[in-house]
Amino acid sequence: MTEYPEKTCEIDALVTHEKLVQAALAGRKTQQRRNGVYGYPGEEFELQGRRFVIKDLRRETLSEMTDADAQAEGYPSLDAYMDLIQRMHQGMQIDKSAKVWVHEFHACDDTPG
Repeated sequence: MTEYPEKTCEIDALVTHEKLVQAALAGRKTQQRRNGVYGYPGEEFELQGRRFVIKDLRRETLSEMTDADAQAEGYPSLDAYMDLIQRMHQGMQIDKSAKVWVHEFHACDDTPG
């Protein structure tokens, strides 16, 4: 996919939870799943003065996630990631077939992988 819809939020809101900001700064978080588009490939954002760049934006379902994806989100496993999602949205049935936007990124001073 090379054409993207309009952004639904500003890129500065992509990674906001302090634990996840710290994981990104430490290089343990390189992906963020969101219901909407927060940034496009090549676009930069800052976390505590460190610059990051979006290197890929794609649509996936939660059922396509792997343990490696959950780790790239900053969690130890897929089960831990799904548990957090369920706790954040208590009472809501998680639809694993629903598509989300995967924002893949790296620190600007890191070599892209």
